[in-house]
Amino acid sequence: GAFDWGSKYGASGAAFGALLMLALFVCVVLHELGHSLVAQRFGIPVREIVLLPIGGVAMLGKMPRKPVQELLIAIAGPLVNVVLAIGLVFALGVRGDLPLDGSGLLALSKAAPSVETLLQWLLAANVSLFVFNLIPAFPMDGGRILRAVLAMFLGFSRGTKIAAGVGQVLALGLGLYAIFNGQILLALVAAFVFMGAGQERAVEEARTLLSTLRLGDAYNKHALTLAPGDSVHRVIDYLLTSYQPDFAVVLGGRLLGVVTRDAVLQALAAGTDDNYVTGIMNREILRLEAGLSLAEAREKLAELGVPVAAVFEGEHYLGLVNQEDINEALHIAAFLRIAQERKAGSLFAA
Repeated sequence: GAFDWGSKYGASGAAFGALLMLALFVCVVLHELGHSLVAQRFGIPVREIVLLPIGGVAMLGKMPRKPVQELLIAIAGPLVNVVLAIGLVFALGVRGDLPLDGSGLLALSKAAPSVETLLQWLLAANVSLFVFNLIPAFPMDGGRILRAVLAMFLGFSRGTKIAAGVGQVLALGLGLYAIFNGQILLALVAAFVFMGAGQERAVEEARTLLSTLRLGDAYNKHALTLAPGDSVHRVIDYLLTSYQPDFAVVLGGRLLGVVTRDAVLQALAAGTDDNYVTGIMNREILRLEAGLSLAEAREKLAELGVPVAAVFEGEHYLGLVNQEDINEALHIAAFLRIAQERKAGSLFAA
């Protein structure tokens, strides 16, 4: 970093190190922007870009379910690094050598600050980003590319299981190599990759299970409701005596709006808790059909960034559903599936 360069070359070295770190940061951001722009081209929103110790992650509002879309989104990031590397090769063709072999990298580690050194470091970094991200293991782009290709022939669920398994095998091999060679940082990277692959498998298994459940089976059928004439004080009492975070305001079976816990707390802080609930209720509520799968419902809530949705059967209002309700349904369904599998195993053994 800047400290290392500064300790060797003084103030000019520190400035060079800071500039290099900034340039590397820009390369990582451009890599993630490549993913983001292609995702947005397919109508998939991007919530944010998160930078991690081993790179970055573009947080998508929803995951692409078409293999071709995932393939193009995943490969867009490494292709950005290819374009940057080609540009740097042309620049270095005029100014100096290419540090792409062992001797070149060794010489680069000892090079003094200069424009040529900066370009060489950036070239080496972009080539490294390209190669590292193509490793076929989640959460790297290579894992998603492998999953997308497999999904074209085997389906998304099966493709995820195979790609996650490949990633974990590679992570175990990398971890053993790191341990036997005393490379702590590499061992941590291997652990990160292993857990990332496992998490990707778990997410897909959860989605597969949720796709078998309907929204009409998950909403809270015994939820407390409010009338338009109720005060915010009434909601505070409900919050203190129940675990319910959201309350429908209903008149004659018709949904008027929803009062959330956050809206109640804001009213309490502002001293307007004597007002009617109609003053703090949200009238713009996401409407979902009862026949929708829980997997699709969860994706809708995440994509739009809303905490709660109204469940309808045609024009008939049924109730509210939030992420907690969906997670509870998932936990129950997973428990029942495990119980059924154990029962089937016991019968087979008998």
